[in-house]
Amino acid sequence: MTDRIRQIVAALPGLGDVRAVWAEADERVARGDGRFAGDLGVALAEAFGPGTDGPGAFGPGAHGPGADVPGARGTRAYGAGGDVWQYRGVFDHLLRLLAMTPGPGHCAQAVRLVTAAHTGPALERHAASLLAGCQPAAELAAVFTADAPEELRACLLHELVLRGIAVTAVPGIAEWAAASPYLNRHPLGRLPLTLSAVEGRPALPAHGRSGSSRALPYGALGPGTVVGPAAPGAAGRVPAAEETTTDARARRIAAAVAGWTEESHARVEARVFDLAAPAAPRAVPETLLSLGLDCLREAPAGGPFAAVACSPAEAWGMLFVAASTGGAYGTGRGGAYGRLAAWESLAGLAGAAEGAGAGEVEACAGACEWYGFVADTGWFELVAWDLALAAVGADRRRLAVLAATDTD
Repeated sequence: MTDRIRQIVAALPGLGDVRAVWAEADERVARGDGRFAGDLGVALAEAFGPGTDGPGAFGPGAHGPGADVPGARGTRAYGAGGDVWQYRGVFDHLLRLLAMTPGPGHCAQAVRLVTAAHTGPALERHAASLLAGCQPAAELAAVFTADAPEELRACLLHELVLRGIAVTAVPGIAEWAAASPYLNRHPLGRLPLTLSAVEGRPALPAHGRSGSSRALPYGALGPGTVVGPAAPGAAGRVPAAEETTTDARARRIAAAVAGWTEESHARVEARVFDLAAPAAPRAVPETLLSLGLDCLREAPAGGPFAAVACSPAEAWGMLFVAASTGGAYGTGRGGAYGRLAAWESLAGLAGAAEGAGAGEVEACAGACEWYGFVADTGWFELVAWDLALAAVGADRRRLAVLAATDTD
């Protein structure tokens, strides 16, 4: 550790503004001295990170995806709690700086920061998104061949897949993906290494030095076909329904918004019904209103309500953004785990068999009819985070619903 780094570490807790530290790191990296930023980040993690005696140790409770994966450490959640806000501000800036700056060695220095921080899966997911979004795949191959956390590798692999990178053709990455025992027993190992048609071009965050921007594709689904009765009774007979929701089915359907309740204060409704007779397309809105759904319970009697027909790809896209970016509060699951959760919710809504692969889930989803809806009831917050999807099975006698709402 250089004298200058010692000075920064010693002075950090007393700083009222860390922008001078940012500027110094920016200038050093611009001159090709990425090692300075890496050494500074490691020194800060050793002084203020989890497992230290300093006051900057993060609060307890790494949870969510990654807590139960092979080799996951008993660590604290990245960015949660802690008294030395200066540490978090400088550390995240250094990570973004190294991950986003092109040039040899910067990727390796970013990995050093992730390894030194010991904050667990949340940081590894965050770093994987930054690296995949900002560095070429050829440079990132070193993450899979040199010393790096296995969880970072698993997340980075699927962050690259989400960006359309042919990971099986990149030396270093391809070998790890094919032979890694860690990936073989990891939940992410169930995902395909290429994007499917239903995934299309996923909405991914745009990263910058000062933060990241994310899509919020909720509420109305845009120019889809509006399905609904032109007048009371015009939709035809509404079939009787029997609820078949179980705890397991509800958890599966709601996988994409699990983080909304864990990290924020969202309301979520996930339910499944068997219909006594096939539901005609124009009867879907009235059928939804007849089910006793909490999210529609306060819909005005006789008031206008319609559902918007959408494609399985549009449904998957909403589920992916919901899972990867999270609700009003929290960081979301990130791209890799967001992808996994979106597939799980899609499978639950479509009624795919437990353990079905992505291809089988896609076929099952393609045989369903999909609808988005939202209503001006007391249940939906109608701020920015309102998601409501309904899937009608191929025989038109199964209807599954996922609704979620959150607010800041």
